[in-house]
Amino acid sequence: MKPALSFLQGPKPLDWQDFPHGDYLRCDIERKMSTWLPRMFGYHMLKLGSLSGQIDTSKSPIKHQVCVAPFGQHVGVFAEIDELPFYENSVDACILNQCLEYHSDPHHILREAHRTLIPGGYILITGFNPFSLAGLAHILPFSSQKLPWSGRFFTPARVKDWLDLLGFEIVGDERFIYSSLARGSRLSRFAPWRRFCRHYLKPMGSVYMLVARKRVLPLTPIKPKWHARARPSFAPVKSAGLRQTQQQPRLPRQ
Repeated sequence: MKPALSFLQGPKPLDWQDFPHGDYLRCDIERKMSTWLPRMFGYHMLKLGSLSGQIDTSKSPIKHQVCVAPFGQHVGVFAEIDELPFYENSVDACILNQCLEYHSDPHHILREAHRTLIPGGYILITGFNPFSLAGLAHILPFSSQKLPWSGRFFTPARVKDWLDLLGFEIVGDERFIYSSLARGSRLSRFAPWRRFCRHYLKPMGSVYMLVARKRVLPLTPIKPKWHARARPSFAPVKSAGLRQTQQQPRLPRQ
């Protein structure tokens, strides 16, 4: 298994239009996220990456939503997403859309999200599944210099392992978009194939979505039970006394 730090500097997406069928990809991600956004309550939501900032999250009851990215449109705070300028336990939800694939240290991004999330806060991650039609297109010649295949595709199982090590509880795991997402291919031509995969090959969706909650176990100190030692009472042991017989004095002989 290759380390997560082996990302080669290639083209990074700044807009959904940079992907083949980017509008279709963004709309389907928004449709899947719409079932989870109403469950996220709180005051502050972070959207990590420029792509996350372009996702419609108006169905979330969290009103204060900020996009964090080093550059791009719809950015509220210009900063590196692996060095978030926020206090610990200050954010209620984090959104990462197609973000881990195009950074050199994706695990550190998750650690920063875990640091800023409050206990019980949500993190929602979408990414490209390597075990799919889009993942198989990665082996084609010259695909490594084109989007979306210029990044590292991590399996959902590996991302879930990272989340589990950080202390997250996985509450949602879905696959969708059964297409190679190759530029120039008409998605309508493969509608029967997509219906077949949706029913019988669900794990092979080109895009995965993971939803997790920050799990913090409270530490309850165990107080020692101090008992005053009672003064021991004096109770001599009753031994079974031997019966002593007195010897009769001997009479002198006559």
